[in-house]
Amino acid sequence: MPRRSLPLASSARPSGGSRARRSVLLVLLSVLPALGLVFFSGGSASAHGAPMAPGSRTYLCWKYSLSSTGEVKPTNPACKAAYDKSGATPFYNWFAVLRSDGAGRTKGFIPDGKLCSGAATVYDFSGFDVGSKDWPVTHLTSGKSMQFSYNAWAAHPGSFRSYVTKSPIDPTKPLTWNDLEDQPFNTVTNPPLSGQVGTVDGKYTWTANLPSGKSGRHIIYTVWTRSDSQETFYSCSDVVFDGGNGEVTVPGAGSGGGGSDPTDPPGNPPTASCAATQKVTSTWNGGYQAEVTVSNSGATPISSWMVDWTVPSGQRIDSVWNGKLSTTGSSASVTNADWNGSLATGASTTFGYAAGGGSPDTTAAPICMVH
Repeated sequence: MPRRSLPLASSARPSGGSRARRSVLLVLLSVLPALGLVFFSGGSASAHGAPMAPGSRTYLCWKYSLSSTGEVKPTNPACKAAYDKSGATPFYNWFAVLRSDGAGRTKGFIPDGKLCSGAATVYDFSGFDVGSKDWPVTHLTSGKSMQFSYNAWAAHPGSFRSYVTKSPIDPTKPLTWNDLEDQPFNTVTNPPLSGQVGTVDGKYTWTANLPSGKSGRHIIYTVWTRSDSQETFYSCSDVVFDGGNGEVTVPGAGSGGGGSDPTDPPGNPPTASCAATQKVTSTWNGGYQAEVTVSNSGATPISSWMVDWTVPSGQRIDSVWNGKLSTTGSSASVTNADWNGSLATGASTTFGYAAGGGSPDTTAAPICMVH
């Protein structure tokens, strides 16, 4: 098989009464200081990341399923099965296989058969637990030194533990704890960070020796535990110890979600992208209203978008209009409504929301993503 080298809550408009009350508040509060402006362009409000070398299931499926417009269109059989089970959202959030209550826990916390999804609760990654011989696989050499890289969609201090399966696995079966070695073959704390955080280029890198005495198909299981919170990330990287040097085989998928097994390094990532700016339009005692402008900042049209951010502690989102809100704990996401997802290059649209329980966070840095 050819190889390729890879670098080591429903939405609603405010009611008429609510709008009227806010109009009165605007008059009463007209003497307040000028309202703040917050830019959302690619940062992140919480930690996110995933292995890029060797690539995790979520990262490689996202990378090789994207069309030129940024849509997820998987042709790799395993990635397609994950898409059919869990939808497109976990592909766009490939860096968010996490448990906010993980606290570094592994066996006894994450159930057997759910290791690759981390039994995540924020998004549905269960499709990546499904057994398949067709997962994208990285070719490695047992016992050889290699450079590991782990995406830093958001940067935080912490430790990375890398485990490997005891014996060659049957990839058609879900991974269990008994499949893995009891101890990690490598542990690293606070490795060097390079590139722009909040992009594919931002990453932690370190050099380590691969486990010796291995051959055939295996899984490298990575656990990233933040030292400044309980948040813990889990990921599966499918590998084969066959004398390879980091080449990746993606059965049935070419760059951009089509074609046959890839044989050449990919070009630049798809140019579809979006950015967002938030303008606080009114404030009152214990709450505020904001308008978010979403712009197509890429070189190709987009058909849908999503803006993610973390709601400050003690606050809540009371309502959203011109978008669809979903929340899990302190994480909030707004996707486009039925009528404002398609944006030509340079075009923009808006959505708004009302929040209670505090004041606007002018340092927030949510993520705008083509969805």
